[in-house]
Amino acid sequence: MAKFINMPRLGLTMTEGVVVKWIKTEGESIAKGETIAEIESDKSVVPYESPEEGVILKLLANEMDTLACNEPIAIVGAAGESIDDMTEDAAAESAAETKTEYAAKDFDIAVIGGGPGGYVAAIKAAQLGKKVCMIEKENFGGTCLNVGCIPTKALLKSVEMFNASKDAAEYGIKGIEADSLELDLEGVQKRKSDIVKTLVGGVEGLLRKNGVTVKKGAAEFVNPTTLKVGSEKITADSIILAAGSISKSLPIQIDHQMPLYTSTEVLDMTRRPEKMAVIGGGVIGVELAYYLANIGVKVTIIEFLDRLLPMVDKEITDMVEAQFRDMGIEIYTSAAVSGIEKDGVVFEKDNSVKKAACDAVLMAVGRAPNIDSLKLENAGIKVEKNAVVTDQTMATNVKNIYAIGDINGKSMLAHTASMEAVVAVETICGINAKMDYTKVPSAIYIKPEIASIGLTEEQAIKQYGDIKVGKFPIMANGKAMIEGDKRGIVKIIVDKKHLQIVGAHLYCVHATDMIAEMSVAMNLECTADELVKMVHPHPTVSEVIHEACHAAESKAIHV
Repeated sequence: MAKFINMPRLGLTMTEGVVVKWIKTEGESIAKGETIAEIESDKSVVPYESPEEGVILKLLANEMDTLACNEPIAIVGAAGESIDDMTEDAAAESAAETKTEYAAKDFDIAVIGGGPGGYVAAIKAAQLGKKVCMIEKENFGGTCLNVGCIPTKALLKSVEMFNASKDAAEYGIKGIEADSLELDLEGVQKRKSDIVKTLVGGVEGLLRKNGVTVKKGAAEFVNPTTLKVGSEKITADSIILAAGSISKSLPIQIDHQMPLYTSTEVLDMTRRPEKMAVIGGGVIGVELAYYLANIGVKVTIIEFLDRLLPMVDKEITDMVEAQFRDMGIEIYTSAAVSGIEKDGVVFEKDNSVKKAACDAVLMAVGRAPNIDSLKLENAGIKVEKNAVVTDQTMATNVKNIYAIGDINGKSMLAHTASMEAVVAVETICGINAKMDYTKVPSAIYIKPEIASIGLTEEQAIKQYGDIKVGKFPIMANGKAMIEGDKRGIVKIIVDKKHLQIVGAHLYCVHATDMIAEMSVAMNLECTADELVKMVHPHPTVSEVIHEACHAAESKAIHV
């Protein structure tokens, strides 16, 4: 059946566009997503990808004609199909839709959720001149700032300082008796809470400074352009979903006499249990297991997959598991939890049933997109595997609605959400922007730290076949020796043909800061032989990146 292709709306301020150049002509076939014309918006000239496929039966505009947004510019259908029935009534209906679409709304953009995706989207949109509404039901900063990244790292810093104080004598410091040191968990919690409070206030201040209207409450869809917050209805031309995620649990029998924590509740713990089982060996489980072990808890990790941190390069995972066992952490991998009893966690491993005795349990099996209360069905938003479906521009199947951060399930990291926010806002404003998930760095804050970007060695072999791997041991680095932590390795993976860097994996002191260099290098398509020509300061731990790139060509200098 023949269909109109209409003048696209490429930005919130765009009401009409110019057909600068036809890329396809009448009688030619066109695929969905193939460029049909170049369109000039109020921002720039951009290629217009056809929303339909078929044969171009008629072009309804000449080059350099100006047409209103949503006004038909072409008709696409089957070869030889009659278009006589596409009457003026159809065009009038299209014009009526245009008029309805451009009815005045309360806001240009409404953002649901004030986490690292949502508040960045709101501020970016305001900076681009849009009238913005931010809707948040709890605290600004989202999971990351309130019950995730920031409080977790604050707790880890406290145990790092505690351990450093015990080792003071190694640095020539007298008068500190290691046996008399005690970690005050209430003091640790106060410091954590003060940091969170300061940063939440900072986000609120940034929103005010940028003129963002804030609405407190839970949002739900009435239709694609209308939201309900309490008893108030809010309309917006575009809506950005940034509602974050919630902790997942396992569908197992749980005895409620056993204290059960999620990653949220454990962050407020002021009394340490003697023994704690951690269900899940991903990033959350590993970081919190490390913290618990360092405050004197006997920890057991139970992981369903065959190793901890399955997203990390296996060589580094093996080192982490060895480190954890040296710390006294008991690890069970390839283990399926079947229940939580009043005195321990029951699981199956190697075709036998085992029990990890404990006084408390941490459920750390990941997070799920927070979509249940949004009434997405009222807007017709597509959901797959409990996550909102988006493309590279963060657009959903509904043309004015975008989804960023944990709610789309693509890469549940705070810095990913922030970049997705920029991509979504720029797309709404007619700026060409796309999200690239292949070069997103990740960071794990145990000590030594872990940081990764790109492909693991196993993934690189599958994708490229021939690869080169450059490794450099941290024990050969002078600054690491000065820092007092010589553990770990830096591993650079390159395509053998071009020496392009396709993956980097750091397990060392300062790894989470150093990974930024690899992010820049990979996004600029840097090769290993180019990076070794870049002078690195001495003495720094970052010199190991330089050395690992040398090692990729079997030319490491300092090992």
